[in-house]
Amino acid sequence: MKKVALITGASSGMGKSTANILHSKGYTVYGAARRTDEMNDLKAKGMGVVALDLTNDASIVEAVNTVLNNEGRIDILVNNAGYGSYGAVEDVPLDEARRQFEVNLFGMARLTQLVLPGMREQKSGRIVNISSMGGKIYTPLGAWYHATKHAVEGWSDCLRLELKAFGIDVVIVEPGGIKTPWGQIAAENLKITSGRGAYAHFADKVAESTIKMYTGSQLTDVDILGQTIARAATDKKPKTRYVKGYMAKPAMAIRKWFGDKVYDKIVMSQVK
Repeated sequence: MKKVALITGASSGMGKSTANILHSKGYTVYGAARRTDEMNDLKAKGMGVVALDLTNDASIVEAVNTVLNNEGRIDILVNNAGYGSYGAVEDVPLDEARRQFEVNLFGMARLTQLVLPGMREQKSGRIVNISSMGGKIYTPLGAWYHATKHAVEGWSDCLRLELKAFGIDVVIVEPGGIKTPWGQIAAENLKITSGRGAYAHFADKVAESTIKMYTGSQLTDVDILGQTIARAATDKKPKTRYVKGYMAKPAMAIRKWFGDKVYDKIVMSQVK
């Protein structure tokens, strides 16, 4: 029997890459995203496609039920969907902060709740949560984004302990800088949120630095992350964390071994 994988955020980037890789390995794959038309290429290859809005509980329930009704099981859940909302804490409306948590944390939590009964019954399963190097470090004006990713890290660690007795693995993937539109979008939204007022100069510098980084040639190709996520989903004895992507390991090591004050100086030197 083919194992069934449900991948969120499969309309582009790492999610789409992971879907293609798992499909090529013989898994039954369902891609989930708000923009189902962006997954027509997956459908053409024989993959399933479901609409999913992580801020809408009915949509989450319907997506899971569709896969279970069609296949009878879900063996792998890749919680990949997410976005970065940047801006000064003083400027970001709390409704936007709540939406950031709804998409990046509570949506994945609800999906996980819905797939766990089946995984417990079959005494096997794999939950792969896509965090970020931003779950271990921090960058200027990214308070709400980093808060969600730090939360994903702690939430996943606790979940791993809860599910071990049921034969269910929980794995975290921590990407670094990847060739996707993520940085450009985050920078543009930062300018909209904090481009005027007390933080305008700082916001412009951070936005410029972000755009420079995400339009450079040093970023890691998205398919390399797809391969890493696929390994996290299929390794027989998975690690608890997989770190991959531009600057992920160096940035995390600097903070860990040299402390916050040294890390602060290095980060702020990039936006002068």
